[in-house]
Amino acid sequence: MRCVTVLGPSQTGKTTLVAKLASLEGTPRKSASPYGSSLTEFDFKDEAWCAIDTPGANEALALAQDALLVSDACILCISPTPDEAVLAAPYLRAIEASGTPCLIFINRMDEPRGRLRDVIAALQTYSNHPLVLRQVPIREGDRIVGSCDLISERAWRYREGQPSALIELPQDAVEREHEARAEMLEQLSEFDDWLLEELIEDREPASDTLFTISSRILKENRVIPVLFGSASHSNGIMRLMKALRHEAPPATALRSRLAGSVEEAALSAVSFHAYHKANVGKTVLVRALADGLKQGAPLGGATLGPLQEAGNGKPISGSVEAGSVFAALKSDHLPATALLTQTASVEPPDWTTPPTPMLERILVPGSERDETKLSATLAKLAETDRGLKVMQEEGTGAALICAQGPVHLRDLRKTLSEVFRVEVSERAPNPVYRETISKPSDVRYRHRKQTGGAGQFADVQLSVRPNERGQGFTFGESVKGGTVPRNYIPAVEAGAREAMEKGPLGFQVVDVDVVLTDGQYHSVDSSDFAFRTAGKMGVKQALSQASAVLMQPVVRVEIHIPSVYSGGMVTLVSSLKGQVLGFDRDENAKGWDIFRALVPGGVLDELARSLRSATQGIGHFSKTFDHFEELYGKEADTIINAHGAGAHAH
Repeated sequence: MRCVTVLGPSQTGKTTLVAKLASLEGTPRKSASPYGSSLTEFDFKDEAWCAIDTPGANEALALAQDALLVSDACILCISPTPDEAVLAAPYLRAIEASGTPCLIFINRMDEPRGRLRDVIAALQTYSNHPLVLRQVPIREGDRIVGSCDLISERAWRYREGQPSALIELPQDAVEREHEARAEMLEQLSEFDDWLLEELIEDREPASDTLFTISSRILKENRVIPVLFGSASHSNGIMRLMKALRHEAPPATALRSRLAGSVEEAALSAVSFHAYHKANVGKTVLVRALADGLKQGAPLGGATLGPLQEAGNGKPISGSVEAGSVFAALKSDHLPATALLTQTASVEPPDWTTPPTPMLERILVPGSERDETKLSATLAKLAETDRGLKVMQEEGTGAALICAQGPVHLRDLRKTLSEVFRVEVSERAPNPVYRETISKPSDVRYRHRKQTGGAGQFADVQLSVRPNERGQGFTFGESVKGGTVPRNYIPAVEAGAREAMEKGPLGFQVVDVDVVLTDGQYHSVDSSDFAFRTAGKMGVKQALSQASAVLMQPVVRVEIHIPSVYSGGMVTLVSSLKGQVLGFDRDENAKGWDIFRALVPGGVLDELARSLRSATQGIGHFSKTFDHFEELYGKEADTIINAHGAGAHAH
């Protein structure tokens, strides 16, 4: 079986394209997972094929990356509008990183909105591989009525819902065909010395030889051929399928491509997608790269459960052939995306790592029963969805999830509800604020309690000072003459640390130096507990006198965006009270920039929203905590009332 992924932006007609390719000869077998990926198995010219159709939303890019991991080749399906070429940038980036041979299919050519040449030039901005146009359109007025293949130089007229008819190339298209063919031959000759010589000697290379050369060049992943048509009218579909059949590499090439992190001979299979279904549990989709896999066979360090055909869900009784895609049931040991040997599962290559999730939400369980189930359920879901991160909120310990965006979050909540019967609502996480002091304060605090029998007594004199930014909490002592015995000093420090947990503004206190300067003790009534209490209450009193200041987190963000959007980033960051640090070309992706900035931690949600709308959903950022800085005035009062002492008072 040969496997191909169809990927690209939303609304480009990927699902229609897969349906038409699969229906060229006979009836396809199709299955879909709850996350929007669908898998279609079909036959063409006595060969078995599997097409993986991945969702077009940018939030689902991880599904496309995982599908590329098991694909012999891929089809990037795009719109015929030059201005929309940027929407294909994340997909071109993923395809190039994966090393998967690719064909571009410009779909919906029945509604042309720009010149083909302009579409290709706009796409080339984001591709290190040369894009080689393999057909030219035949037009009647504004309508495209057929195409001419630049290798065979045969012309075809489209027929609605039927195979195209072979025609004579119209006279008005001859010159354009010659020009485009010369350009294509020049591009191909860069990868073939014989062809280069033929062109220099002004000899016309034979079509058969050209097909062989272009097939080799695609298998070696040197160029990206560009074809076009209209899937909804079945135009150009047969030509695309034939190109795939003759030019895409065989299934054996995938093993060599993946053999970086695993010895090629040991590689048995690759898992690339998993989902949970009510009453079924976890299903893992796997592509076999060696013969002999069957129920009970060793894979990934344990034995396989029951197997099903991926296309129609029929049970598989025997073993599967290399190249086949199958569904493994009750094989919970298999990770969602991994390279699998008989004895181990190995992390997939780095290029499959999803973009950093930008949307953070606290999930609030609807009932006590849901609360006990939630964390175990989220852990299960994170296993099958590498674009999801599960953590705990600082302070509350509530379930904090990081999703790729609103659509991803909606799908997650739907799965929780429908598959696991766990109902949740959501809220934004509380921003992590701190407080510090702006002036020194000296206090004397005496803790005394008499309650029949042994009492409690401790007397401490403390000097509390602001520390330098980022220095944290420090403790020292300058006690003379044993006024506080050595064995009680650690208890005073422990009490002081406890006082730092919540300051007068209602937040954790940072960057404070506490020095124990003097004190008194009682030979009977003093104890660790008494000195700990005195230390805590004394520091609390000092903090309330030392002019507390609110501190907001400042986060360093790296924003990844196509270069066309870089100009708008300065305004966007400034509008969020951020500081621009500069930007560089992204070394790993042609046509992309990395834009760096410092922004207040409280605006990350807004940054994610603004970035999505400013970049048509393409831009994403990663973040690291940088430092805390003081915040004053109305803004500080609002935060204290919402999240600090003001909120607790209400």
